[in-house]
Amino acid sequence: MTLPNHARYDYSAITNRPDYNWPGGKRLAVYIGLNLEHFAFGEGLGAELAPGGPQPDVLNYAWRDYGNRVGAWRMRDMFDALDMPVSVLANSAMYGEAPDLMAAFRARGDEIVGHGRTNSERQSVLDPTAEAALIADATHVLTQAESTPPKGWLSPWIAESRVTPDLLKQAGYGYTLNWCMDDQPIWMRTDHGPLLAIPYPQEVNDIPSIVARKDSAQTFADMIIDNFDEMLEQSAGQPLVMGIALHPYLVGQPYRLRHLRRALRHICAHRDDIWLTRAGDIYDHCAKAAP
Repeated sequence: MTLPNHARYDYSAITNRPDYNWPGGKRLAVYIGLNLEHFAFGEGLGAELAPGGPQPDVLNYAWRDYGNRVGAWRMRDMFDALDMPVSVLANSAMYGEAPDLMAAFRARGDEIVGHGRTNSERQSVLDPTAEAALIADATHVLTQAESTPPKGWLSPWIAESRVTPDLLKQAGYGYTLNWCMDDQPIWMRTDHGPLLAIPYPQEVNDIPSIVARKDSAQTFADMIIDNFDEMLEQSAGQPLVMGIALHPYLVGQPYRLRHLRRALRHICAHRDDIWLTRAGDIYDHCAKAAP
């Protein structure tokens, strides 16, 4: 029996691949994926602190808005104190809603990654023409604001149609964070050439952990530490990528921020042993080493 297949990449065991190093001879690349998102009021999608009532759902809207007004600023200060680079996964609506927040992360030299227009919508339900327009709209805003087009894309809600990789490559993107099937970057096939899939976590990710599984702040921080320690050991055998996915309305809450800081301090204590980087830098290295 032959099952339907995406045909984007072939099966490959991680233990049977060519070996290589990250810059400086490092074996583990670690990056932060910070989601800066804006949501429509009274309609559309959004994570929920508590089951939402009839719209307008003020409780959940205001809870998410806390991330942009307070949580992200506290996190910026933490990243400054720890001297950590960040890949900012930005809804294009953020430039109209919170331009000073986007400017603050631009001033740090952080990478800006395309993350749709808003997390109130999914691109997977659109026809190819409408989906291409969504990608073009978001890309135009980011390019105008940052004076350079984004290299990478993360779909809102990791939502893809069957042609999303083709549309991203056609729009000029070099990498996607949508596919979480590996601990190494993998070149995917598209109708317009190769697109790099950089590992983006669905386990070390505060939404599945805190919203879905109801993990505590301490549990999520311990998860980050345990995942890092294990991958650092595993990287002796293969070069690996560890991403950490964060949302300010979750881990920017004071009691969660304290535990997150503990976990990131643990990682930074191993700074000399790892490549602490950005997703776009991983793409640049892979594109140069194996275009």
